[in-house]
Amino acid sequence: MPFSDFVRLIVVLLCLSHDLSASDPATMPTPPIARKVPHAMTLHGQTRSDPYHWMRQRDAPEVVAHLRAEKAYTDAFMAGTEALQEGLFGEMKARIKERDNSVPYLEDGCWWYTRYEEGRDYGIHCRRKGSPDAPEEIVLDENPLAAGHDFFNVGEWDVTTDGRILMVAVDTDGDRIHDVFFRDLETGEDLPDRLENVSSNVVFTPDGRHVFYAAMDAQTLRHDRIYRHAMGTAQAEDVLVFEETDSTFDTWVDLTKSGQWIVLGSHSTLTSEARIIPVSDPTSKPQIFAPRRRGHEYGIEHDGEAFYIRSNLEARNFKLLRVEHPGPPETWQEVVPHRDAVLLEDFELFTDHLVLEERRDGLRRVVLVDKADPLANRYEVPFHDPAYVAYVTVNPRLEAPAVRYVYTSMTTPWSTYEIDLRSREQTLLKVQEIPGGYDPGLYVSERMFATAADGSRIPISLVRRRDLADAVPAPLYLYGYGSYGVSMEAAFQSNRLSLLDRGFVFAIAHVRGGEEMGRGWYEQGRQMHKKNSFTDFITCAEHLVAGDVTTPGQLVISGGSAGGLLVGACVNLRPELFRVVVADVPFVDVVTTMLDDTLPLTSGEWDEWGNPRDQAAYAYMLSYSPYDQVSEQAYPTMLVTAGYNDSQVHYWEPAKWVARLRECTTGTKPIVFRIEMEVGHAGRSGRFESLREIAFEYAFLLREFGLVVETFKLRSAN
Repeated sequence: MPFSDFVRLIVVLLCLSHDLSASDPATMPTPPIARKVPHAMTLHGQTRSDPYHWMRQRDAPEVVAHLRAEKAYTDAFMAGTEALQEGLFGEMKARIKERDNSVPYLEDGCWWYTRYEEGRDYGIHCRRKGSPDAPEEIVLDENPLAAGHDFFNVGEWDVTTDGRILMVAVDTDGDRIHDVFFRDLETGEDLPDRLENVSSNVVFTPDGRHVFYAAMDAQTLRHDRIYRHAMGTAQAEDVLVFEETDSTFDTWVDLTKSGQWIVLGSHSTLTSEARIIPVSDPTSKPQIFAPRRRGHEYGIEHDGEAFYIRSNLEARNFKLLRVEHPGPPETWQEVVPHRDAVLLEDFELFTDHLVLEERRDGLRRVVLVDKADPLANRYEVPFHDPAYVAYVTVNPRLEAPAVRYVYTSMTTPWSTYEIDLRSREQTLLKVQEIPGGYDPGLYVSERMFATAADGSRIPISLVRRRDLADAVPAPLYLYGYGSYGVSMEAAFQSNRLSLLDRGFVFAIAHVRGGEEMGRGWYEQGRQMHKKNSFTDFITCAEHLVAGDVTTPGQLVISGGSAGGLLVGACVNLRPELFRVVVADVPFVDVVTTMLDDTLPLTSGEWDEWGNPRDQAAYAYMLSYSPYDQVSEQAYPTMLVTAGYNDSQVHYWEPAKWVARLRECTTGTKPIVFRIEMEVGHAGRSGRFESLREIAFEYAFLLREFGLVVETFKLRSAN
């Protein structure tokens, strides 16, 4: 029997056999039983019972004790997989080039890049003055800053135009609250200036004399104020430049590419507004660029001569406009018109050219156009994979002769290209190197469509081993998100090879609520249409089963944050369709959270989910909220994760959900809750430490599929 045929047989036998699964209830430890405390809330004449409401009491001894009991159960459940986890971690780490450099780019007379060293988790940001061959100068080494912290992240860093002062925003808890410090790069000394408890959004004026930043409400963490800080003064002396009083809006600050304007932005889910301040007079009063209108989203850039505006005013998929001086939308001149079949996602300005990022038929396009004749002289960069990602990357100079973009697919490592704006000649600058070798010919990606009940065609991106393409059905990992208009991209992930090389298929369901198929795709998956996201995902799962790609006994579904809501809702609707559910930091207690506007993000997300104080919205949200819709039925094996410092989805949502799932399930499959006490929404930080979470999840899956002892790695198809 050929080796590949033998492997196919082993995969099918192992994955269909429940006898080999380590989830035998007789061998499992006993999970903690959460106590129930009567708690009810009455709204719109309807009373909801929430016996686990007490878990919201952060730092209360009984809450901490319960979470530690959950951690002990998880450790006991995964006992015996330590070597497997370490092996998976080593496998994935070995695919990372430990000594690596980013592609240098030119800005302010310096060539900037980030490099990494062996054994170190964080980047070292460097510059070479005047020439790519000039001596290296280390501007910021993140590694000593991260020492001693369980979590570390640089939210934003910048250097003044003269190259002397460094600014760094740092989060050491994972709660998105940053402190900002400043360093004199000539002396190496930190300056007395310090900004505390702010967002990561901090911008220097080009002369380096002022800093604009978004401050955060202490309770809701909403970015509700923009301040101006004069270098050399205390934070207490900073000037309030703008305050957003509408609790559904957040603020942000930016500098236009021309360097001539400071932009103060204010945005909600569906509406935006910009104010501008001339860099030549940074203490002047902000001028409103275009007053907010409900449902009008716009963003502005400046090329030194005119403002360019991406706007959805009477243009659902957005259009591009131009105006030399700020004025009402009636004065804006159309540059790129609205198109029903094309979503204008973004644009990049150059002296004589525009580069558009568009999405058509669910796939991203990079389009070069001449400013002088943007409709007639278009060049679309050709891409050939059935599913891929392409987007414009760092291009700080208006006068640059070429644009840089990134390309990747589910079989193509991340690649950086440069394309000449006039000749359209392309140059490959860098391809992600996979140590030990990677042969893309061993893998095959596909794009297929599942048809929903209303006739909508739901894209599915899929990758698997080429030599197992005919080995069906196979274990399949199906990922989804479907919220906020965020599109899930078919990108390369080297970590994924640890599943593919063990016979798994990996797929992404591009459900409504994202923006893959245009703005209408998002609108059909939010608020009172949210259930389309769930039924789309189930439709994709059924399509893969009907096509003999997998079976319910081999199907893993996964989603994080709002994607956790997606898989949580789906498992309530169709628990028999899935073998394993992985819900990372899942947003599952929708109604309770959307009722509490003292929590971070709540008021700003009423346009996404609905405001439950409205009776119709309340009834609709309650009808799908994963926590509220848990019922007495047999649930599949589940892995649920949380971060104790998470300020986006608080730990108590998954903790309560797990308790209710265990209370109600009529089956015997394990429901495991992994709580990390030192991290936030993004999990562990660092390019290596973050791999341990993935290794844990993969070990959990392999344990469930009975592949702990008899793991294997496929040989080359050649």
